[in-house]
Amino acid sequence: MLDAQRMQVLHTVVTSGSVSAAAVALGYTPSAISQQVRALEKQAGIALLERIGRGIKPTMAGRLLARHAAVIEQQVAEAEAALADLRNARTGRLSIRYFATAGATLVAPALARLRQDRPDVQIDLKMTDPDDPLPDVMQGRADLAIVVRPHCQVHEGIRLTHLLDDPYRVVLPLGHPLASQPVLKLSDLAGERWIGSERPGLCLDAMLEGFSAAGFRPEFEVETEDYTTAQAFVAAGVGATLIPNMGLAGRHPAVVVRELSGPEPVRAIHAAVRETSLGQPALRELLTTLREVAKP
Repeated sequence: MLDAQRMQVLHTVVTSGSVSAAAVALGYTPSAISQQVRALEKQAGIALLERIGRGIKPTMAGRLLARHAAVIEQQVAEAEAALADLRNARTGRLSIRYFATAGATLVAPALARLRQDRPDVQIDLKMTDPDDPLPDVMQGRADLAIVVRPHCQVHEGIRLTHLLDDPYRVVLPLGHPLASQPVLKLSDLAGERWIGSERPGLCLDAMLEGFSAAGFRPEFEVETEDYTTAQAFVAAGVGATLIPNMGLAGRHPAVVVRELSGPEPVRAIHAAVRETSLGQPALRELLTTLREVAKP
């Protein structure tokens, strides 16, 4: 079994750039640092550092273990913080990341309920658009993130809790020949000009999968990456667009919104947390509240 303390020594050598710098940072002698690294290399069965002239650099294995050591260090820090909260009867602190349309629909009402039950919880709330918030959770910068992920996707060490499926709706200009129908087949819209509403990523992937299942790939006349702007182009008669239901809180007065069938593109929305963080009572309560808020 690898020694976690020796891994931390290796991490310090890699990040500081030398054995002598690591010795100063850790308060050891350079020879003691070298002994710790050699012992770890023996445990790992592979070289972790290599000499380049008068200096050293990590091997691929050394970089790998250094990255894992950083994760361990972050998790130990989280454990110490959680224990401190318990010792001092504090409820803790939650760092939450979310994308724009999830803010009003899910995050705001869930936090309102959480504050009623746990007013002492400190909240670090950040919207991450256009970036994917999942890496913040994976790397320990956040406790929870609202993410779009396929149902079958798995990330090691991460618990994905499904909250809801957010179906895409078609947005058409007033007076469109199909606007009188309450539900439209996506295949019936193959001849439309299209306005792009999503930036590249998992949301666009979900939309394009729906088009593919309907038997065509759209040619986008305009790519806006913004729901409000996409509706404005539709209202001006430039084309049609697809927007997820959660993105239609503010509707343009000159468009109509219709449900789709056969197929109905859907983006699956989850709450992502690290498995090691589920011991936090406030985090578990927030997850429960998010599930309740997401219920139809």
